[in-house]
Amino acid sequence: MQGTTDFENLAAYLIQQMYEYKASIVLAHSVASITATVAAQQFGSPITTILSLEGNLTAADAYFSGTAAQYETADDFRKAFLDRLADMAEDSEIVARYRNEVSKADPRPLWELGTAAYHYSQAFIPGDEWKEAGKAAYIYDDPNVPGDSLNWLAANDIVKIRLPGASHWPTIDQPRAVIEAVSQALRIFN
Repeated sequence: MQGTTDFENLAAYLIQQMYEYKASIVLAHSVASITATVAAQQFGSPITTILSLEGNLTAADAYFSGTAAQYETADDFRKAFLDRLADMAEDSEIVARYRNEVSKADPRPLWELGTAAYHYSQAFIPGDEWKEAGKAAYIYDDPNVPGDSLNWLAANDIVKIRLPGASHWPTIDQPRAVIEAVSQALRIFN
């Protein structure tokens, strides 16, 4: 992908991939739900359905990536983010794995994406934009979702599928449950 790592560029790339693979359904994890939403809102987008795996619904969901906007440089953000993840990784093998992957990432796109997530979440209510973008299902477990977003879920009539006991990375710790949840959502929509 060329240019800045922002939602417009990511959405353009996603749309290109959707056409290439003749796809219309997106399973988007976390902040990627904003990318899928922005892509679905574009004229001519093939996206009809977004299955959000603990995606951003409110500004409170930008608790990881959204902190990037607090830092002046990508390197400063990377160091602080890795330090925060190191503390969390002491209690979680999944977070340790995530931290290891983040440590290999180019800090600039990571910082740009996090900053974009922060600004998007200040300008819009991500969940409102998402639910208007097409068929929408939210797959989650309550303990992983901030209170503001749980309130948003309670107030909005969308397909909600719980994954009891799952981490924020359920494709790693509960892949079968994710497959079942995706199947359930697709059955509801068809």
